[in-house]
Amino acid sequence: MTDTLIRPDGTRLVYNRLAPQAGHSAPGLVFLCGFGSDMEGLKALYLEALARERGQGFIRFDYSGHGLSDGDFRDGTISRWAEDSLAVIDALTEGPQILIGSSMGGWLMLLAALARPERIAGLIGIAAAPDFTKRLQWPKLTPEQQTRVMEQGFVQVPSNYEDDYIFTRALFEDGADNLLLEADIDLDLPVILLQGQQDVDVPEETAFEIARRLRSDDVTIELVKAADHRFSGPEELKRLARAVDTMTEKYRDDRFQG
Repeated sequence: MTDTLIRPDGTRLVYNRLAPQAGHSAPGLVFLCGFGSDMEGLKALYLEALARERGQGFIRFDYSGHGLSDGDFRDGTISRWAEDSLAVIDALTEGPQILIGSSMGGWLMLLAALARPERIAGLIGIAAAPDFTKRLQWPKLTPEQQTRVMEQGFVQVPSNYEDDYIFTRALFEDGADNLLLEADIDLDLPVILLQGQQDVDVPEETAFEIARRLRSDDVTIELVKAADHRFSGPEELKRLARAVDTMTEKYRDDRFQG
């Protein structure tokens, strides 16, 4: 069911929520899309169909400035989109949740889990890209583009997808305040990281760095040789379904069982 959540500042976040079947005790699923993406992507729709088939709760939504939600994309920052994610978790879900983060969504899922550890049963990253503003994107900009960001406030660069990317000075500066891979990540929960080896946007080394930084010992990395950044082919989606099954089965934590 598509509806809207009103943030305290009046911003409307559009979401689609699937309620769990009565008596269903598995954790809910929350999908966090990537930078510039939206809740109508293949992975989001596939996960919704999967959740419906299994009677599991599920939410997909658009961050502010994305998709159908209010806001100007250029006003967005990692902090703002993390706040959007927490608003959805707090207002629209009950009980334990499995967060599934794609690309930038993998950064946001880690930030959300750090902010609400008692609500998160596990994490599934798909080409998870914490710290991408500093580690991946800033070095790709030419010196001229870096100067344009600092002096004019933004730069527009071609992407491998439908629309060009717009990177703002605010995004880079706020990203620096939310870096996670420069210290240990204090999360002790199950994590599965799915990573394509043909991904030209997020290198596989990022998955290994996330695993090293996480306090949890229950971290699995699954490398898929033929997969690219989209991770949306039939075989990749099947792997995603298996990851959801594995994470759901891991759910045994007494914090959520009373």
